[in-house]
Amino acid sequence: MPPFPPALLALADGTVFRGFAIGAEGSTSGEVVFNTAMTGYQEILTDPSYCRQIVTLTYPHIGNTGCNAEDWESRANFAAGLVIRDLPVRPSNWRMTETLPAYLKKNGIVAIAGIDTRALTRVLREKGAQAGCIVAGAADEAKAVAEARAFPGLAGMDLAKVVSVDSPYAWSEGEWSLTGFQPLPEPGFNVVAYDFGVKRNILRMLAQRGCRVTVVPAQTPAAEALALKPDGIFLSNGPGDPEPCDYAIAAIREFLARGVPTYGICLGHQLLALASGAKTMKMKFGHHGANHPVKDLDTNQVLITSQNHGFAVDPDSLPANLRATHVSLFDGSLQGVARTDVPAFSFQGHPEASPGPHDVAYLFDRFIKAMQDKQAEGK
Repeated sequence: MPPFPPALLALADGTVFRGFAIGAEGSTSGEVVFNTAMTGYQEILTDPSYCRQIVTLTYPHIGNTGCNAEDWESRANFAAGLVIRDLPVRPSNWRMTETLPAYLKKNGIVAIAGIDTRALTRVLREKGAQAGCIVAGAADEAKAVAEARAFPGLAGMDLAKVVSVDSPYAWSEGEWSLTGFQPLPEPGFNVVAYDFGVKRNILRMLAQRGCRVTVVPAQTPAAEALALKPDGIFLSNGPGDPEPCDYAIAAIREFLARGVPTYGICLGHQLLALASGAKTMKMKFGHHGANHPVKDLDTNQVLITSQNHGFAVDPDSLPANLRATHVSLFDGSLQGVARTDVPAFSFQGHPEASPGPHDVAYLFDRFIKAMQDKQAEGK
């Protein structure tokens, strides 16, 4: 293995881990979380939901398959930093175009390897997700701890408008297969997708199901979205605290009042709940991984899901017209809701499976069915 400079990770509680730098030079700070996925590190780094978060991957060997140009889930790398245990000496995959260290350096991502990620995960599980600072190169421990403690935390932080696009655009790419991205069918539905930090595979799955998708910025007023004459509204995943997103909550209330079929994922799920009168709360260390069991309360099926969130909807706050549809079998937290009076529902996890299992992809079909039913009403 080529020589790497030293690096350290300092937590706000004073804990310090020393390893070696495998990414960009400099330092970075953010909320440190752990992710239990075995694969998908490139999708994780480019997931806008990780904005202002330093991601610790608990699987010990990261970088085995290198990186490529097709696995980006957004236009940029949004994770604040990366923490891993072992970096492979010789990555190999037929799709690889560059190694993980080369990718990290090229994209300005500060990263540390060679530390005990199990010990770090135990700290985060016992004390909760906390602020941290990675320093690549020679570093003063006390200064790094001070930088970690200076991070304000994600509670009260509106990041959806930070990661969102500046102007609307049309999406025209299908799902990926071994032969490349698939051609799209003739669209039968007009969908407006709110970009609170949307992942590309979500848009691909909508388009592959016959949706003409127009992506709009997070702060788009309801009137502008409705002027596009949507058959349905999609509310995307995204980072930060949902409560400060008053612009989104106001727009969603208008869509619900008009009975427009609405489907939310992750932050979109939380915003739909807030717009319906429920409350949200910060979790101790959140859910991050691709192996989380969730129960569908309507079918009693157990689904293995991909998760990435630090906030959750309070199940005790649901109004009469909002029912629970899914719960986590890890901790019993609420994972899905549906309105009883209008065609609107949401899911906390990431059913687009980038990375992760495909068990919850049926929710996209449910959204299509809701739009079909609404179109039938108008005939």
